[in-house]
Amino acid sequence: MDYKIVVDSCGELPEKLKKDGHFESVPLEIFVDDYHIVDDETFDQPEFLKRVAKSPNCPKSTCPSPERYVEAFDCEAKRVYVVTLSSQLSGSYNSAELGRNLYLEEKGEKQIHVFDSKSASVGETVIAMKIQECEEAGYSFEEVIGKVDAFIAGLNTSFVLETLETLRKNGRLSNIKAFVANTLNIKPVMAGTAEGTICQIGQARGIVKAVDKMITDLVAKTVNPKEKILAISHCNCPKRAKETVEKIKKLAEFREIIVVETAGISSMYASDGGIIIVA
Repeated sequence: MDYKIVVDSCGELPEKLKKDGHFESVPLEIFVDDYHIVDDETFDQPEFLKRVAKSPNCPKSTCPSPERYVEAFDCEAKRVYVVTLSSQLSGSYNSAELGRNLYLEEKGEKQIHVFDSKSASVGETVIAMKIQECEEAGYSFEEVIGKVDAFIAGLNTSFVLETLETLRKNGRLSNIKAFVANTLNIKPVMAGTAEGTICQIGQARGIVKAVDKMITDLVAKTVNPKEKILAISHCNCPKRAKETVEKIKKLAEFREIIVVETAGISSMYASDGGIIIVA
C-alpha cells in the first residue's frame, strides 16, 4: 500500500471508505458526566442522546493522544495523510502533529502530512476523499498537499441545530437567550469560517425555514457544483436529510451527494435533530 489516510473520528466515513484499506479512523473520546464513550464502531447514538438530554452538564471530549497517532503512522504505507477536526475546535490537530514528530524521531523518515480541516464532520470526509482522488490520479506527495490545501480553502460548511441546549450548557448561549429562542422557535443557521471557527450567518423561525436558508446560502456560495461532492451528516433525523437532498437537487447539480449519520463527536456538536452540509 503506497498511501494511507488517517481521519479523526469527527469525520464520518461512509461504509465504502470503512472497507477501503487506505483509510483508518482514530477515535476521540466523550464523557457525559461519568459515562465514558469511545467514538468508534461501538458508539451508541440513541443511548448517547438520551444521556445528554438527562444531564444538566455539557458533554466533554478528549482528542486522540500523540501515541495513538504514532500507531496509525506505523504502517507499510510510504505516504500518510491525516485529516483532523478544526484546530480551533479541538486539540486533535496539535496531537497529530506531535505524533508525526514522535514518529519521525523514533522510527525514521516517512512522508507524513497533517491537514487542519478547518471544518468538522463530513467536511473531514470530503477532504479525505479528495486526498484519495489526488493519490489515485498519480500526483506526488507535494502536489497532493497543494491541491488539498486549495480544496480546503474553498470548502463551505454550514449547519442548523434543532436544539440549543448544548450551546446553553457549555455557556455559549445564555439561559435567557436560549429561553427566548426556544419560546419563539428560532433556529440559528451556523457556518464555518475560513479560520476554522464557527459563526452565525442567519436565523429563521422553525427548523424547516432555517434549513431552507442554509441550503440557499450554501448553494449560492458553491463554485462549479457539478465538479463537487456535497456531503450531508444528520443527527437522528434521516427524513430531514432526505428532504434536504431533494431541495438541493432542485437548486443545483452536484457531482455526487453523500449522506451519513453523525458519529460521536459530530453528534455532540450537532445535537439531536441537527444537520450539517458541506460542499
